[in-house]
Amino acid sequence: MNVILKGEWFATLYGENGAVKDYREGSNIITEVGKSFLVEYLNSAAASATKWDMFQIAVGSDSTAEAASNTALGTELARQTGTGGEAAGAIYRVTATFTSGIGTGGIVEYGLFSSSTGGTMFSRDTEDIINKGANDILTVTTDITVS
Repeated sequence: MNVILKGEWFATLYGENGAVKDYREGSNIITEVGKSFLVEYLNSAAASATKWDMFQIAVGSDSTAEAASNTALGTELARQTGTGGEAAGAIYRVTATFTSGIGTGGIVEYGLFSSSTGGTMFSRDTEDIINKGANDILTVTTDITVS
């Protein structure tokens, strides 16, 4: 039996009035260090929910295409701790919100990171630009599907 990891990203930009200003979605690359992180977690004798800490989402402005060898975003603008958990079946979902003044600028890249290991990047995606103004709110969600 083969296990396949697939990642998807969803980014919604809201204006000051709460109306949707922009939306992006796309597939991402699961990084080599992300796969290693997962294997180390699964091999851990003390594997527990408290050890799995892939719940930080970062946004950035570098449009260089994602690659399995990536270990960081090209140009990180901001990172937020998201909420994560099983969405349905074999989907792990993390959602983070970048409120007014956080992550302002031209956003084209997204990454899912751990926190306790100094920021291992699990996945990365690049999409067309979303221009986040200082008063805009950006909600970013990533789904990691195991099949």
